[in-house]
Amino acid sequence: MNSTFPQVIFSEPDIHDIRKSGLAGVDMHFHTNHSDSPTRVRDALALAKKKGIGLAITDHNAVSGVTESERQDASVLLIPGIEISAWDGPHILLYFFSVQDLTECYEKHIKDTKSASPCLATTLTTPDIAALADDYNCVMVAAHPFGYLLFNKGLAKCIERQYLPPRMYNAFDGLEVISGGMSRKLNKKAAEVAKSRGMCITGGTDGHILPDLGHVLTCAHAETTEEFLEAVMQQENCVIGREKNLIEKCVMASAMLPQYLPYTIPSLEVHYRQNIPRVRHFFEKYPKKTDKKQ
Repeated sequence: MNSTFPQVIFSEPDIHDIRKSGLAGVDMHFHTNHSDSPTRVRDALALAKKKGIGLAITDHNAVSGVTESERQDASVLLIPGIEISAWDGPHILLYFFSVQDLTECYEKHIKDTKSASPCLATTLTTPDIAALADDYNCVMVAAHPFGYLLFNKGLAKCIERQYLPPRMYNAFDGLEVISGGMSRKLNKKAAEVAKSRGMCITGGTDGHILPDLGHVLTCAHAETTEEFLEAVMQQENCVIGREKNLIEKCVMASAMLPQYLPYTIPSLEVHYRQNIPRVRHFFEKYPKKTDKKQ
């Protein structure tokens, strides 16, 4: 492991070799049926235990999957987490040193901000989330920084499109540099941004179905949640993993679709309301470009 900057290794993790090296490997981005996945918590824990890896359940705007995993006590290294869907676009991963802090943060700041499509968005903006994270001992990471597709669900993508100012990077501890749902090109781009800005790095599958679990791991010398997150913060970790292929992405999307069908109309309303400012922003920029050419 590089002492000045953690390695980002694009390959299928060899869990046997990772454990033999004394490293704990954790899939830092995984969803359960407590948000937009059909995967049961007990099944995710059982597979993580079988594989010999740790797990961060990061359900969208929900913590009940984390609290269920704590009750099950499956002898798996658990990193309490949540993925918050910011109103202005980015998906933001918060990792806590304790379930108690996570649940307190959720009850106080997140629970009552969910939209009518609860997994899709909250009314919290990126600056709002950064401000609430300052009140807790947690690690704030931008999920899939350059994703997804036409949607502005990544911090770096929003900054690149000038929806958010570049100084917003300063509010984050790190970037997710291997996201299982992104392309290799965009993951490499995220890794370059993290390196240039001296940010810590994480990786996770962004998995929603059981076969996704464990194909991207964040690895560090650690035995406890506290040791693991401290290693990430100190940039004493590496990220090893591969992206999903097209077939895997299609299977996952098919599994997710039924979770959103009951919220079709609210989801369309959220997309409409979120994209009005972006359309306005585009037309405000366009005349300025034309003026410069003249």
